[in-house]
Amino acid sequence: MSTQTTQSIDSAILDSLAAADPQVADIVRAEAERQEYTIELIASENHASPAVTIAAGTCMTNKYAEGYPGRRYYGGCAHHDQVEQLARDRAKELFGCRFANVQPHSGATANAAAFMAIMEPGDTFLSLVLKDGGHLSHGMHLNFSGIFYNPVHYALHYDKDHPQHEQIDYESVRKAAHEHKPKAILCGYSAYSREIDFAKFREIADEVGAVLMADIAHIAGLVAAGEHPSPFPHAHIVTTTTHKSLRGPRGGLIMTNDEDLNKLINRNVFPGVQGGPLMHIITAKAVAFGEALKPEFKAYQQQVKKNAKALASAMTSNGFRITSGGTDNHLMLVDLTVKDEELTGKEAEKWLEDAGLITNKNGIPDDPRSPMITSGLRLGTPATTTRGFKESEMSTIAEWINRVIESKGDDSTIATVRGEVKSLCERFPLHH
Repeated sequence: MSTQTTQSIDSAILDSLAAADPQVADIVRAEAERQEYTIELIASENHASPAVTIAAGTCMTNKYAEGYPGRRYYGGCAHHDQVEQLARDRAKELFGCRFANVQPHSGATANAAAFMAIMEPGDTFLSLVLKDGGHLSHGMHLNFSGIFYNPVHYALHYDKDHPQHEQIDYESVRKAAHEHKPKAILCGYSAYSREIDFAKFREIADEVGAVLMADIAHIAGLVAAGEHPSPFPHAHIVTTTTHKSLRGPRGGLIMTNDEDLNKLINRNVFPGVQGGPLMHIITAKAVAFGEALKPEFKAYQQQVKKNAKALASAMTSNGFRITSGGTDNHLMLVDLTVKDEELTGKEAEKWLEDAGLITNKNGIPDDPRSPMITSGLRLGTPATTTRGFKESEMSTIAEWINRVIESKGDDSTIATVRGEVKSLCERFPLHH
Protein backbone atom coordinates (compact mmCIF):
# COMPACT_ATOMS: atom_id res chain seq x y z
CA MET A 1 0.00 0.00 0.00
CA SER A 2 1.52 3.32 -1.05
CA THR A 3 2.16 6.26 1.27
CA GLN A 4 -0.33 8.35 -0.70
CA THR A 5 -3.00 5.67 -0.34
CA THR A 6 -2.46 5.23 3.40
CA GLN A 7 -2.47 8.98 3.96
CA SER A 8 -5.78 9.26 2.12
CA ILE A 9 -7.19 6.45 4.29
CA ASP A 10 -6.00 8.27 7.42
CA SER A 11 -7.52 11.50 6.20
CA ALA A 12 -10.87 9.88 5.41
CA ILE A 13 -11.02 8.18 8.81
CA LEU A 14 -10.13 11.36 10.68
CA ASP A 15 -12.57 13.43 8.64
CA SER A 16 -15.32 10.99 9.57
CA LEU A 17 -14.31 11.10 13.23
CA ALA A 18 -14.13 14.90 13.19
CA ALA A 19 -17.70 15.10 11.94
CA ALA A 20 -18.86 13.05 14.92
CA ASP A 21 -16.45 14.27 17.62
CA PRO A 22 -14.09 17.10 16.66
CA GLN A 23 -12.50 17.21 20.12
CA VAL A 24 -11.33 13.61 19.96
CA ALA A 25 -10.37 13.98 16.30
CA ASP A 26 -8.10 16.90 17.18
CA ILE A 27 -6.32 14.79 19.78
CA VAL A 28 -5.86 11.91 17.34
CA ARG A 29 -4.57 14.28 14.64
CA ALA A 30 -2.06 15.73 17.10
CA GLU A 31 -0.85 12.24 18.03
CA ALA A 32 -0.54 11.27 14.38
CA GLU A 33 1.59 14.36 13.81
CA ARG A 34 3.72 13.57 16.86
CA GLN A 35 4.42 10.09 15.53
CA GLU A 36 5.10 11.41 12.03
CA TYR A 37 7.72 13.96 13.08
CA THR A 38 9.48 12.26 15.98
CA ILE A 39 11.73 9.20 16.05
CA GLU A 40 10.47 6.30 18.16
CA LEU A 41 13.35 4.67 20.03
CA ILE A 42 11.37 2.95 22.80
CA ALA A 43 12.20 -0.74 22.49
CA SER A 44 8.66 -1.89 23.35
CA GLU A 45 6.92 0.23 20.71
CA ASN A 46 6.45 -0.10 16.97
CA HIS A 47 4.34 1.20 14.09
CA ALA A 48 1.62 -1.27 13.09
CA SER A 49 0.89 -1.63 9.39
CA PRO A 50 -2.13 0.04 7.77
CA ALA A 51 -3.78 -3.39 7.45
CA VAL A 52 -3.37 -4.13 11.16
CA THR A 53 -4.69 -0.68 12.10
CA ILE A 54 -7.68 -1.01 9.81
CA ALA A 55 -8.49 -4.50 11.14
CA ALA A 56 -8.41 -3.20 14.71
CA GLY A 57 -11.00 -0.57 13.81
CA THR A 58 -13.55 -2.86 12.16
CA CYS A 59 -17.06 -3.97 13.09
CA MET A 60 -15.56 -7.09 14.71
CA THR A 61 -15.57 -5.00 17.91
CA ASN A 62 -19.38 -5.19 18.08
CA LYS A 63 -19.66 -8.83 19.16
CA TYR A 64 -19.51 -10.61 22.48
CA ALA A 65 -17.75 -13.92 21.84
CA GLU A 66 -17.19 -15.39 25.30
CA GLY A 67 -15.76 -18.88 25.03
CA TYR A 68 -13.74 -20.34 22.19
CA PRO A 69 -14.36 -21.22 18.53
CA GLY A 70 -17.20 -23.73 18.34
CA ARG A 71 -18.02 -23.25 22.03
CA ARG A 72 -19.40 -19.73 22.51
CA TYR A 73 -21.90 -18.49 25.06
CA TYR A 74 -23.55 -16.18 22.51
CA GLY A 75 -25.05 -16.73 19.09
CA GLY A 76 -23.93 -14.99 15.92
CA CYS A 77 -20.23 -15.88 16.30
CA ALA A 78 -19.59 -17.79 13.08
CA HIS A 79 -17.26 -15.19 11.58
CA HIS A 80 -15.56 -14.59 14.92
CA ASP A 81 -14.88 -18.33 15.16
CA GLN A 82 -13.31 -18.18 11.71
CA VAL A 83 -11.02 -15.25 12.43
CA GLU A 84 -9.95 -16.54 15.87
CA GLN A 85 -9.14 -19.95 14.43
CA LEU A 86 -7.19 -18.26 11.65
CA ALA A 87 -5.21 -16.27 14.22
CA ARG A 88 -4.52 -19.44 16.21
CA ASP A 89 -3.38 -21.37 13.14
CA ARG A 90 -1.11 -18.57 11.97
CA ALA A 91 0.43 -18.19 15.45
CA LYS A 92 1.12 -21.92 15.62
CA GLU A 93 2.76 -21.87 12.19
CA LEU A 94 4.76 -18.77 13.04
CA PHE A 95 6.23 -20.11 16.28
CA GLY A 96 6.21 -23.83 15.53
CA CYS A 97 3.97 -24.93 18.39
CA ARG A 98 0.87 -27.10 18.80
CA PHE A 99 -1.47 -24.80 20.72
CA ALA A 100 -2.07 -21.04 20.85
CA ASN A 101 -4.50 -18.88 22.83
CA VAL A 102 -4.90 -15.51 21.09
CA GLN A 103 -7.40 -14.01 23.55
CA PRO A 104 -5.21 -12.32 26.23
CA HIS A 105 -5.74 -8.56 26.25
CA SER A 106 -2.08 -7.91 27.15
CA GLY A 107 1.20 -9.58 27.99
CA ALA A 108 0.61 -9.11 31.71
CA THR A 109 -2.83 -10.74 31.39
CA ALA A 110 -1.23 -13.61 29.49
CA ASN A 111 1.25 -14.03 32.33
CA ALA A 112 -1.52 -13.95 34.93
CA ALA A 113 -3.42 -16.73 33.14
CA ALA A 114 -0.23 -18.76 32.74
CA PHE A 115 0.57 -18.38 36.45
CA MET A 116 -2.92 -19.56 37.37
CA ALA A 117 -2.51 -22.55 35.08
CA ILE A 118 0.68 -23.78 36.73
CA MET A 119 0.64 -22.44 40.30
CA GLU A 120 -1.56 -22.00 43.34
CA PRO A 121 -1.52 -18.75 45.35
CA GLY A 122 1.54 -18.68 47.57
CA ASP A 123 3.62 -20.96 45.34
CA THR A 124 7.23 -20.01 44.67
CA PHE A 125 8.59 -19.08 41.25
CA LEU A 126 12.07 -18.06 40.16
CA SER A 127 12.75 -15.05 37.93
CA LEU A 128 15.10 -12.16 37.19
CA VAL A 129 14.41 -9.20 39.45
CA LEU A 130 12.88 -6.13 37.79
CA LYS A 131 15.88 -3.88 38.47
CA ASP A 132 18.14 -6.21 36.49
CA GLY A 133 15.92 -6.25 33.40
CA GLY A 134 12.96 -8.43 34.40
CA HIS A 135 9.31 -7.44 34.05
CA LEU A 136 6.84 -6.15 36.62
CA SER A 137 4.64 -9.24 36.06
CA HIS A 138 7.61 -11.44 37.02
CA GLY A 139 7.38 -10.66 40.72
CA MET A 140 7.25 -6.91 41.33
CA HIS A 141 5.78 -6.49 44.82
CA LEU A 142 2.87 -4.27 43.75
CA ASN A 143 1.91 -6.53 40.82
CA PHE A 144 -0.37 -9.60 41.04
CA SER A 145 2.73 -11.76 40.58
CA GLY A 146 4.29 -10.40 43.76
CA ILE A 147 1.06 -10.13 45.73
CA PHE A 148 -0.39 -13.61 45.20
CA TYR A 149 2.78 -15.62 44.61
CA ASN A 150 6.22 -15.92 46.19
CA PRO A 151 8.93 -14.66 43.83
CA VAL A 152 12.58 -15.50 44.36
CA HIS A 153 15.31 -14.34 42.03
CA TYR A 154 18.46 -15.30 40.21
CA ALA A 155 21.24 -12.85 39.36
CA LEU A 156 23.35 -11.40 36.61
CA HIS A 157 27.13 -11.61 36.65
CA TYR A 158 28.37 -8.59 38.60
CA ASP A 159 32.09 -8.62 37.93
CA LYS A 160 33.55 -6.08 35.52
CA ASP A 161 36.40 -8.46 34.75
CA HIS A 162 34.05 -11.32 33.89
CA PRO A 163 33.51 -11.82 30.13
CA GLN A 164 29.75 -12.07 30.76
CA HIS A 165 29.45 -9.08 33.09
CA GLU A 166 25.77 -7.99 33.36
CA GLN A 167 24.60 -11.13 31.56
CA ILE A 168 22.56 -13.98 33.08
CA ASP A 169 24.51 -16.04 35.58
CA TYR A 170 23.24 -19.55 34.84
CA GLU A 171 24.99 -20.98 37.88
CA SER A 172 23.03 -18.46 39.96
CA VAL A 173 19.87 -19.78 38.29
CA ARG A 174 20.82 -23.35 39.15
CA LYS A 175 21.78 -22.52 42.73
CA ALA A 176 18.55 -20.60 43.39
CA ALA A 177 16.47 -23.35 41.77
CA HIS A 178 17.97 -26.04 43.99
CA GLU A 179 17.69 -23.85 47.08
CA HIS A 180 14.07 -22.76 46.64
CA LYS A 181 12.57 -25.65 44.60
CA PRO A 182 10.27 -23.28 42.66
CA LYS A 183 7.07 -24.44 40.99
CA ALA A 184 8.07 -22.43 37.90
CA ILE A 185 11.15 -20.77 36.43
CA LEU A 186 10.71 -17.67 34.27
CA CYS A 187 12.98 -16.41 31.54
CA GLY A 188 12.49 -13.64 28.97
CA TYR A 189 12.92 -9.99 29.91
CA SER A 190 11.99 -6.37 29.27
CA ALA A 191 15.48 -4.86 29.36
CA TYR A 192 18.03 -7.53 28.47
CA SER A 193 20.08 -7.28 25.31
CA ARG A 194 21.64 -10.74 25.05
CA GLU A 195 20.48 -14.07 23.66
CA ILE A 196 18.70 -16.38 26.11
CA ASP A 197 19.83 -19.99 26.45
CA PHE A 198 16.42 -21.66 26.68
CA ALA A 199 17.96 -25.14 26.63
CA LYS A 200 20.05 -24.34 29.69
CA PHE A 201 16.98 -23.01 31.50
CA ARG A 202 15.06 -26.21 30.67
CA GLU A 203 17.94 -28.32 31.94
CA ILE A 204 17.81 -26.51 35.28
CA ALA A 205 14.01 -26.65 35.42
CA ASP A 206 14.11 -30.42 34.90
CA GLU A 207 16.64 -30.82 37.71
CA VAL A 208 14.12 -29.43 40.23
CA GLY A 209 10.86 -30.47 38.59
CA ALA A 210 9.83 -26.91 37.69
CA VAL A 211 7.72 -25.67 34.80
CA LEU A 212 9.73 -23.48 32.43
CA MET A 213 7.86 -20.38 31.30
CA ALA A 214 9.37 -18.10 28.66
CA ASP A 215 8.03 -14.56 28.30
CA ILE A 216 9.27 -13.48 24.87
CA ALA A 217 7.26 -10.25 24.70
CA HIS A 218 10.25 -8.25 23.52
CA ILE A 219 11.91 -10.73 21.20
CA ALA A 220 8.84 -12.40 19.67
CA GLY A 221 9.41 -10.87 16.24
CA LEU A 222 13.03 -11.98 16.21
CA VAL A 223 12.04 -15.49 17.33
CA ALA A 224 9.31 -15.71 14.68
CA ALA A 225 11.81 -14.76 11.98
CA GLY A 226 14.51 -17.14 13.19
CA GLU A 227 16.74 -14.27 14.34
CA HIS A 228 16.78 -15.39 17.99
CA PRO A 229 16.76 -18.98 19.30
CA SER A 230 13.23 -20.24 19.87
CA PRO A 231 11.94 -21.15 23.33
CA PHE A 232 10.36 -24.23 21.72
CA PRO A 233 10.76 -27.10 22.37
CA HIS A 234 12.39 -26.19 25.68
CA ALA A 235 9.72 -24.07 27.40
CA HIS A 236 6.53 -25.65 28.70
CA ILE A 237 4.65 -22.34 28.29
CA VAL A 238 5.51 -19.32 26.13
CA THR A 239 3.82 -15.95 26.57
CA THR A 240 4.27 -12.81 24.53
CA THR A 241 2.81 -9.52 23.51
CA THR A 242 1.88 -8.92 19.89
CA HIS A 243 2.73 -5.23 19.54
CA LYS A 244 6.47 -4.91 20.12
CA SER A 245 8.93 -6.49 17.68
CA LEU A 246 6.05 -8.63 16.31
CA ARG A 247 4.52 -5.37 14.98
CA GLY A 248 0.88 -6.24 15.59
CA PRO A 249 -1.93 -4.68 17.63
CA ARG A 250 -1.61 -4.25 21.38
CA GLY A 251 -2.39 -7.63 22.94
CA GLY A 252 -1.11 -10.92 24.33
CA LEU A 253 -0.61 -14.53 23.26
CA ILE A 254 0.03 -17.82 25.10
CA MET A 255 1.50 -20.93 23.45
CA THR A 256 2.40 -24.46 24.46
CA ASN A 257 3.06 -27.91 23.03
CA ASP A 258 1.38 -29.66 25.96
CA GLU A 259 -2.30 -30.57 25.47
CA ASP A 260 -3.09 -30.73 29.20
CA LEU A 261 -1.40 -27.38 29.81
CA ASN A 262 -3.33 -25.93 26.90
CA LYS A 263 -6.62 -26.91 28.55
CA LEU A 264 -5.52 -25.25 31.81
CA ILE A 265 -4.37 -22.13 29.96
CA ASN A 266 -7.68 -21.80 28.08
CA ARG A 267 -9.69 -22.17 31.30
CA ASN A 268 -7.56 -19.56 33.06
CA VAL A 269 -7.79 -17.02 30.24
CA PHE A 270 -11.58 -17.45 30.07
CA PRO A 271 -13.25 -17.44 32.51
CA GLY A 272 -10.15 -17.17 34.72
CA VAL A 273 -8.93 -13.62 34.12
CA GLN A 274 -11.08 -12.31 31.24
CA GLY A 275 -14.62 -12.18 29.97
CA GLY A 276 -15.39 -11.47 26.34
CA PRO A 277 -12.37 -11.35 24.05
CA LEU A 278 -11.53 -8.25 22.02
CA MET A 279 -12.49 -9.67 18.66
CA HIS A 280 -11.39 -6.63 16.67
CA ILE A 281 -7.91 -7.01 18.19
CA ILE A 282 -7.89 -10.76 17.52
CA THR A 283 -8.76 -9.90 13.92
CA ALA A 284 -5.79 -7.54 13.82
CA LYS A 285 -3.59 -10.23 15.40
CA ALA A 286 -4.55 -12.59 12.56
CA VAL A 287 -3.44 -9.92 10.07
CA ALA A 288 -0.17 -9.31 11.91
CA PHE A 289 0.65 -13.02 12.11
CA GLY A 290 -0.05 -13.29 8.40
CA GLU A 291 2.36 -10.42 7.72
CA ALA A 292 5.00 -12.07 9.93
CA LEU A 293 4.79 -15.27 7.87
CA LYS A 294 5.95 -13.42 4.75
CA PRO A 295 9.61 -13.39 3.65
CA GLU A 296 9.76 -9.60 4.01
CA PHE A 297 9.31 -9.97 7.76
CA LYS A 298 12.52 -11.96 8.12
CA ALA A 299 14.40 -9.27 6.20
CA TYR A 300 12.85 -6.68 8.48
CA GLN A 301 13.98 -8.51 11.64
CA GLN A 302 17.47 -8.93 10.22
CA GLN A 303 17.62 -5.17 9.72
CA VAL A 304 16.30 -4.60 13.27
CA LYS A 305 19.35 -6.48 14.60
CA LYS A 306 21.76 -4.71 12.24
CA ASN A 307 20.36 -1.36 13.30
CA ALA A 308 20.63 -2.24 16.98
CA LYS A 309 24.27 -3.20 16.60
CA ALA A 310 24.95 -0.05 14.60
CA LEU A 311 23.24 2.15 17.18
CA ALA A 312 25.07 0.48 20.08
CA SER A 313 28.40 0.91 18.27
CA ALA A 314 27.68 4.57 17.47
CA MET A 315 26.62 5.27 21.06
CA THR A 316 29.86 3.70 22.27
CA SER A 317 31.85 5.83 19.82
CA ASN A 318 30.15 8.89 21.30
CA GLY A 319 31.39 7.98 24.78
CA PHE A 320 28.41 6.13 26.24
CA ARG A 321 28.59 2.71 27.89
CA ILE A 322 26.24 -0.04 26.70
CA THR A 323 25.53 -2.45 29.54
CA SER A 324 26.81 -6.01 29.04
CA GLY A 325 29.06 -4.59 26.32
CA GLY A 326 26.59 -4.70 23.45
CA THR A 327 23.41 -6.25 22.06
CA ASP A 328 22.33 -9.47 20.37
CA ASN A 329 18.74 -8.40 19.78
CA HIS A 330 16.71 -5.23 19.21
CA LEU A 331 17.52 -3.21 22.34
CA MET A 332 20.27 -1.85 24.52
CA LEU A 333 20.65 -0.19 27.90
CA VAL A 334 22.73 2.98 27.94
CA ASP A 335 24.63 3.76 31.15
CA LEU A 336 24.56 7.57 31.38
CA THR A 337 26.85 7.81 34.41
CA VAL A 338 29.96 7.34 32.26
CA LYS A 339 29.09 10.65 30.58
CA ASP A 340 28.11 12.42 33.78
CA GLU A 341 27.77 10.86 37.22
CA GLU A 342 24.99 13.30 38.10
CA LEU A 343 22.98 12.81 34.90
CA THR A 344 19.75 10.84 35.32
CA GLY A 345 17.61 8.93 32.88
CA LYS A 346 14.69 11.17 33.78
CA GLU A 347 16.57 14.28 32.66
CA ALA A 348 17.89 12.69 29.48
CA GLU A 349 14.47 11.34 28.47
CA LYS A 350 12.91 14.81 28.81
CA TRP A 351 15.64 16.59 26.86
CA LEU A 352 15.55 14.01 24.06
CA GLU A 353 11.76 14.11 23.80
CA ASP A 354 11.94 17.88 23.41
CA ALA A 355 14.38 17.23 20.55
CA GLY A 356 12.02 14.74 18.87
CA LEU A 357 13.82 11.58 20.04
CA ILE A 358 11.45 9.38 22.03
CA THR A 359 13.23 7.16 24.57
CA ASN A 360 12.49 5.85 28.04
CA LYS A 361 14.44 6.19 31.23
CA ASN A 362 15.46 2.78 32.52
CA GLY A 363 17.45 1.37 35.37
CA ILE A 364 20.82 -0.16 34.61
CA PRO A 365 21.80 -3.39 36.37
CA ASP A 366 22.14 -2.81 40.11
CA ASP A 367 21.04 0.81 39.64
CA PRO A 368 21.15 2.77 42.93
CA ARG A 369 18.50 5.20 41.65
CA SER A 370 14.75 4.68 41.78
CA PRO A 371 12.76 3.46 38.72
CA MET A 372 11.31 6.97 38.33
CA ILE A 373 14.78 8.54 38.14
CA THR A 374 17.26 5.88 36.88
CA SER A 375 20.82 6.04 35.64
CA GLY A 376 20.12 4.89 32.12
CA LEU A 377 18.09 4.90 28.94
CA ARG A 378 16.62 1.96 27.07
CA LEU A 379 16.87 2.24 23.28
CA GLY A 380 15.41 -0.07 20.64
CA THR A 381 15.22 -0.29 16.86
CA PRO A 382 11.93 -2.02 15.86
CA ALA A 383 10.06 1.24 15.15
CA THR A 384 12.93 2.99 13.41
CA THR A 385 13.45 -0.06 11.19
CA THR A 386 9.74 -0.16 10.34
CA ARG A 387 10.17 3.45 9.23
CA GLY A 388 12.93 2.42 6.85
CA PHE A 389 16.01 3.60 8.73
CA LYS A 390 19.26 1.71 8.25
CA GLU A 391 22.73 1.81 9.77
CA SER A 392 23.63 5.31 8.58
CA GLU A 393 20.53 6.76 10.26
CA MET A 394 21.52 4.97 13.49
CA SER A 395 24.83 6.84 13.47
CA THR A 396 22.99 10.11 12.99
CA ILE A 397 20.61 9.33 15.86
CA ALA A 398 23.53 8.53 18.19
CA GLU A 399 25.14 11.85 17.29
CA TRP A 400 21.90 13.71 18.04
CA ILE A 401 21.56 11.96 21.39
CA ASN A 402 25.13 12.90 22.24
CA ARG A 403 24.66 16.55 21.24
CA VAL A 404 21.50 16.95 23.30
CA ILE A 405 22.95 15.27 26.38
CA GLU A 406 26.30 17.03 26.22
CA SER A 407 24.44 20.35 25.93
CA LYS A 408 22.59 19.47 29.17
CA GLY A 409 19.29 20.28 27.54
CA ASP A 410 20.33 23.61 26.03
CA ASP A 411 17.28 25.15 24.34
CA SER A 412 19.16 26.19 21.21
CA THR A 413 20.72 22.75 20.73
CA ILE A 414 17.36 21.05 21.28
CA ALA A 415 15.67 23.31 18.73
CA THR A 416 18.38 22.63 16.14
CA VAL A 417 18.23 18.88 16.63
CA ARG A 418 14.43 18.95 16.55
CA GLY A 419 14.57 20.58 13.14
CA GLU A 420 17.05 18.00 11.87
CA VAL A 421 14.91 15.17 13.24
CA LYS A 422 11.86 16.54 11.42
CA SER A 423 13.79 16.76 8.16
CA LEU A 424 14.84 13.12 8.45
CA CYS A 425 11.28 12.06 9.30
CA GLU A 426 10.01 13.82 6.18
CA ARG A 427 12.39 11.67 4.12
CA PHE A 428 10.95 8.51 5.73
CA PRO A 429 7.20 9.10 6.11
CA LEU A 430 5.15 6.69 8.18
CA HIS A 431 2.64 4.36 6.54
CA HIS A 432 -0.13 4.72 9.12
